[in-house]
Amino acid sequence: MSNTVLDMAGPCGTPMNESGPDPFESLAEKYERIVALQDTQELLAWDQQVMMPEGGTPARSKQRSTISALEHDLVTDPDLADQLDSLEDRNLDLEQSAVVREIRRIQRRQNAVPRDLIEARSETSSEALEVWKEARSAEDFSIFAPILDRQVTLAREYAEAIDPDRDPYAVLFEEYEPFLGLETADRILSELKDALVPRIEAIRNSDRSHPSPFEDPVSESVQEELARDALDFLGYDWDRGRLDTAPHPFSTGNQFDARVTTRFDEDEPLSALLSTIHEFGHARYTLGLPSEAYGSPLGQHRGLTVHESQSRLWENHVGRSRSFWEYFVDRVAKRVPAIENTAAEDLYRAVNRVDPNSLIRVEADELTYHLHIVLRYEIERELIAGNLDAAEVPAMWNDKMAEYLGIRPESPSEGALQDIHWSHGNFGYFPTYSLGSVLSAQLYDAAAADIGGLEEKIAAGNTTPLAEWLESTIHQHGCRYRTGDLIERATGQELTATPFIEYLDEKYGDLYGI
Repeated sequence: MSNTVLDMAGPCGTPMNESGPDPFESLAEKYERIVALQDTQELLAWDQQVMMPEGGTPARSKQRSTISALEHDLVTDPDLADQLDSLEDRNLDLEQSAVVREIRRIQRRQNAVPRDLIEARSETSSEALEVWKEARSAEDFSIFAPILDRQVTLAREYAEAIDPDRDPYAVLFEEYEPFLGLETADRILSELKDALVPRIEAIRNSDRSHPSPFEDPVSESVQEELARDALDFLGYDWDRGRLDTAPHPFSTGNQFDARVTTRFDEDEPLSALLSTIHEFGHARYTLGLPSEAYGSPLGQHRGLTVHESQSRLWENHVGRSRSFWEYFVDRVAKRVPAIENTAAEDLYRAVNRVDPNSLIRVEADELTYHLHIVLRYEIERELIAGNLDAAEVPAMWNDKMAEYLGIRPESPSEGALQDIHWSHGNFGYFPTYSLGSVLSAQLYDAAAADIGGLEEKIAAGNTTPLAEWLESTIHQHGCRYRTGDLIERATGQELTATPFIEYLDEKYGDLYGI
């Protein structure tokens, strides 16, 4: 972990100094075990969503609860606090200081939370996932409402344990984005809401349409072939990854094993393709983290804003670009002969079609997507503030959909049951989707300025320069820098919505004449 050269080693190779084990190396070894438990927890969650038989939930709940408790015990171990304290006055280098800062932040949060609350949240999350699946299948939100109320209560207790004097939602938001602050999320989401509502209305009134060229259903097997073609084109490392299906697409893993999932709809093949590219962006970030720093904060991602910026960059700035379709059109024609005479421009326009009537967030276009996020953000804040009961969520959801997009869901699976996040108890997660999208435009502009002829390279089938730029600029730093510092180092400015709004105006102004 450290670059410090030590002259002596104790039992089992533990570095020593004159007074005993080096406290930084001891801290690093303890944190490696914490990371191992976190990765085990993620693997159990992946299996539950992808492969576990439905009857496995009772045992899986206990397994994940036990792992959570063991991790909590390690993080709150007094020895860990003592090691951190012993390093406070040390002359640490940049990387060592970052490691101590990150572990101290986690240790302080977890140390404030009772062990039984950690176990209760983990066990409830496993139970809630299956209840959410049942409620979705039955199209009955009332099945899910009681356990959602329980998740909200546990989340509030968790936030209060960490800091009883602050807005509990702000405390929860820091679980996913620890350094930008909730005020940044408020500012960005407000700017997006103000910018997008009139633009979407202008598009609704436009006489231009960009229909999908897929007139007939495309089988799941063909869609999987297309998804694998896209992953090959983008450079996915199959030796360290795999593609599976899940009810809600996601990516998980570490720099040695980063897996992606997607889902297929025979009537919407472009949706599955873009979903796969999105999850590739997450996996590419994970695989780009420094392998030698595995088990250290230096080998972990810098929070969900940065993580989402990677998935949205690959999905939108690459997967929805003219350059991508100039190259990929032949792959599609090979798999789907019925569209072999379709031009790349038609596919480009189809994947960028704005549909204000789209009810599903993960299928939404680049513009309406963020109003889906605003809606969830506003509902979450009301839930956590105690101003809204779970049973009231569908009505508020439907009202906000009507206000922002002029549509109402006809079923819970099209509305308040479409996302998996609340079943996991992940309150404060949703804002990072929009923050990441905003950052993706900022990063893509910076990459394009540094990489000559980036669009031409992508059109020629070469995404390596972009991948290498992202790896050297973002991925390889792990948690070395705070989020804002990393953004400024990469782009030369703080996080701002301006490049994203300008990108949308240029792109959709051309597509819709607005």
